[in-house]
Amino acid sequence: MTKHTIRTEKAAPAVGPYAQGIRAGGLVFASGQLPIDPATGAFPEGVEAQTRRSLANLAAVLEAGGASLASVVKTTVFLKDMAEFAAMNAVYAEHFPGEAPARSTVEVARLPRDARVEIEAIALATEAA
Repeated sequence: MTKHTIRTEKAAPAVGPYAQGIRAGGLVFASGQLPIDPATGAFPEGVEAQTRRSLANLAAVLEAGGASLASVVKTTVFLKDMAEFAAMNAVYAEHFPGEAPARSTVEVARLPRDARVEIEAIALATEAA
C-alpha cells in the first residue's frame, strides 16, 4: 500500500510536526483542522464562524487528497465547551446534508491557539490525487 502526504495552500498549514492529511489506499485521513484562515492566519469570532472555517479547511484538505465532504465516513469534533454543541451542530449539519457520516464529539480542556473547535475526518478517496 502506498502512502501519500497531502499538502494544500487552500487550508491552514500544519502547526506542528504532522501532515495536513494522508492518503493511504482508498482512504483519506485529514488531520484536525483548526479555524485558521489560510490567507490571514487569524481565527474568526464565535463557534459558528470557527466551525465554518474548520469545515472549509477540512474540505480543502480532502479535495487535495481526492476526496470531498460528501465522501466522509467518520469525523471527530473537538469542542472547547460542550455548551456550544447546538451552535456547532447546526453549522455542521449544513455541510453534511442527507446521510451524515459517523461522528464523535468530545469536549477538551484546550485546543491549539485557544480555538473553540477542531474537526478531523476519514473519507473515501473518489478521485486520483
